[in-house]
Amino acid sequence: MLRIEALEVCYGQTSCLKGVSLTVNQGEIVTLLGANGAGKTTMLMTISGLVPIVAGSVTFQDVSLNGMAPDRIVARGISHVPEGRRILPRLTVMENLELGAYRRRDRQEMRRDTERIFALFPALSSRAKQLAGTLSGGEQQMLAIGRGLMARPTLLLLDEPSLGLAPKLVQVIFETIRRINREGVTVLLVEQNAHLALQLAHRGYVLETGRMVLTDTAAALAHNPQVKAAYLGG
Repeated sequence: MLRIEALEVCYGQTSCLKGVSLTVNQGEIVTLLGANGAGKTTMLMTISGLVPIVAGSVTFQDVSLNGMAPDRIVARGISHVPEGRRILPRLTVMENLELGAYRRRDRQEMRRDTERIFALFPALSSRAKQLAGTLSGGEQQMLAIGRGLMARPTLLLLDEPSLGLAPKLVQVIFETIRRINREGVTVLLVEQNAHLALQLAHRGYVLETGRMVLTDTAAALAHNPQVKAAYLGG
């Protein structure tokens, strides 16, 4: 579904991604591990068209995304749930969800998708008219994922969905990601909680200072001594 080959990305004069290659197959959950500053968020932003490509290629369903505008990338079936949620705090829950579907015109299907999101996240249903900025951190993360799903993606990019959440809420979010995947959405996940990420994912990649240093099945990575020492506490 997604193929990244020899990707080079820079911020100013600083090289952030250095010849990175990655694939995501339809129906998978693939996780991207690495320390802060390794280039994980930059990778997702590049796929979304928010960061320009210096060299290499990003191909989605056999169509090149190089140079494509972010709104057209969304229209092709990629939604990005960014780190830090970035919901619109002065808009209601419903208005945030509606903005996730800003390119769509199928009002009846949009209503059905809203009902589906409220079924996935019942806590949002009773807060539909509430300002998003008044939600708890966990509810804001639910809203951010729901907003991403309103575009009806075939590939969902998730950046640190557990960040700042209580352990009980983290479990809820990860179980929902698993459910979304079972319902047909492919997922590329960036997550600092390597234990949970590797339990959830089918395959994984490890980034170090902008270079891809390791890839394997999630189960194999969970038992890899290098990964255990760096990300799983030994």
